[in-house]
This record gives sequence, C-alpha cells and structure tokens, in this order.
Amino acid sequence: MEELDSITEEGNIWDNQEKAKKLMQEKSHLQDSIDKCNDIEKKLSDLLELIKLGEEEKEEEIINESIEFLKDLSSKANILSTETLLSGEADENSAFVEFHPGAGGTESQDWAEILMRMYVRWSETKNYSIEIVERADGEEAGIKSGTIKVTGKNAYGWLKTESGIHRLVRISPFDSQKRRHTSFASVWVYPEVDDDISIDIKENDCRIDTYRSSGAGGQHVNTTDSAVRITHLPSNIVVQCQSQRSQHKNRSTAWSMLRARIYELELQKKEEESQKIIDKKSEIGWGHQIRSYVLQPYQLVKDLRTELENTNPQEVLDGNIDNFLSVALSQKVQRKESN
Repeated sequence: MEELDSITEEGNIWDNQEKAKKLMQEKSHLQDSIDKCNDIEKKLSDLLELIKLGEEEKEEEIINESIEFLKDLSSKANILSTETLLSGEADENSAFVEFHPGAGGTESQDWAEILMRMYVRWSETKNYSIEIVERADGEEAGIKSGTIKVTGKNAYGWLKTESGIHRLVRISPFDSQKRRHTSFASVWVYPEVDDDISIDIKENDCRIDTYRSSGAGGQHVNTTDSAVRITHLPSNIVVQCQSQRSQHKNRSTAWSMLRARIYELELQKKEEESQKIIDKKSEIGWGHQIRSYVLQPYQLVKDLRTELENTNPQEVLDGNIDNFLSVALSQKVQRKESN
C-alpha cells in the first residue's frame, strides 16, 4: 500500500495511463480490504461489550441477538479470509461459466438451467455484473447449453473450483407418475483474458460458423444469422456467442472467449491438472460428479471433494454457495502447499 502511494506521489506513474489505472484499481482494492478488516474488528469489539453488558444485566434477549450478529460477522470474516487465498495468476479476472446438460433430455436440460440460475443469484450477492453470452433453450424446458460472463474483481478466483459435474436427485416435475430421477449437468469455468496476456491463435486452426440466434420467441428474436460459433480444431474447444444482434460483436466476444479457454487450459497445464480436467469433461454422468443435490427422499447438498454438507438445498440453489467455494479453495491451496 505504501509502495503504491510513493509511486503515485512521484508522478511518473501518469506517463503510462493504462499502468496508472491498474495501480489505482489495486490500491482501491487493498484499501477496501483493509477497511473491511477494520470494520469487522470494530463490530466484534462492540458485540463482545454488548454480550458482557447483557450478562451483567441478565438480559437474555440482548445476549441472543448479539450471538446472531456474531454468526453473521463470522461469515463475513470467513469470506474475507477466503479472498486472501485468491493469489493465482488469473484469480482476480472476470469469468465465463458454461453449462451443459448430460444425458436425459428435458430432465437434465432443466437441471442445467437451475444451475445457471444458482450462479447468477450468487453473482448478484457479490455485486458482480452478469451477461448471458449464449443460451440455447430446450424444446420443453431448460437449456441445451448456456454461457454467462461474470464481471468483477476475483470472479474467476471464487468460481474456479466449480468446474465439474453436478448431480441432482428429485421427484421429476415432468414425470406424470412422480418418480424419482437423477440428472447430471456440467459446469465449466474459465477466466476472461485481458490484452496484456498474449495468446497465439492461428485463424486457419479455427472453423467459424454463423447461425440464427435462438430465444424464447416473440418480436425480439433475431431473424438474421448473427450468432457465431468458433471451433478451435487442435484442441476441439468450441465457443459460441449470440448475446448481440450484431454478428461482428458476437464474433469479437467469441474470439475473447476462445482466448480465455485456451489460456485457462495453459493455466491448468502449469498446475499439472489438465488431464484430470479432460477426464472430468469426458462424460457427464456417474463417477465424475463433484457435488450432489438431493431433494428427495431427503434434503442434502454434499460436496464430494470436501465432504461439506448443507441440509437446505433450496438455500444453496438460491445462490448461497460461499461455504462450498471457501472450503474447496482452502483445500486446493493446502494440496498445492503439500506437494
């Protein structure tokens, strides 16, 4: 922090506007973290004094209310602690999140849409901005595929452990006999790549297709072939964008997504985990899931990597996933340090 102040005072920083902007953003981020720590420390001190006063006056109501406030404060402190773990090469970047249903038709397509909604809700609690980059609706319900862009500081760092297969067990709303069904959908998270990172992609290594954007119907459906799909032939990575009416804008976004995907793959190779990632994506089904969401015959969300559980699935599906993210990130860091 002092270093940033000294650089600013020297005046040389303004010779490079882009560098100046990044340094000032970093300074603002660090100051915000310090302010949050100071705020938690002050509130903790106040609550402890209030509990002490309640015990002296034998005011059970004051004590109980203070304990509830302490729980909320503890949750905020845990989130702040988790943010200190976000020191990876691209952790502070914005993120793209892809959703793909597994086998099972409408059941899995509906589940993929529920997952998309969960991450949108979570992003809103973080005050991140969300853009639906691509969405292909299912015939009856749900989505055949979907991609959202989550824009904000540390979006990729928070979400990077969410890549994998998510499993749902419930009484199907599409089954007239009300039988229990198991559905799978994959989530794939990769960071947005800025212009400072050089990613060499040869255009003749790519196949570019245009097609008509799909939507819910009505007068706003695009009637031109403005949607763009790019296939990177060497890696078989496919990205697509249909969020804009302009084919040019969709093409630009698709290229950005492709650069991000290839960059993320390189990051995974650096961590010697690329093969594990490929294995995860090879089949959306049994044996590959990272988390199970059981709605019937009992209520439970369980992360199969960390063993963390939550007995309120609706709370989780409404976007309350911070605990799952925090524990998974902590485990990732501990595993890296032990190697």
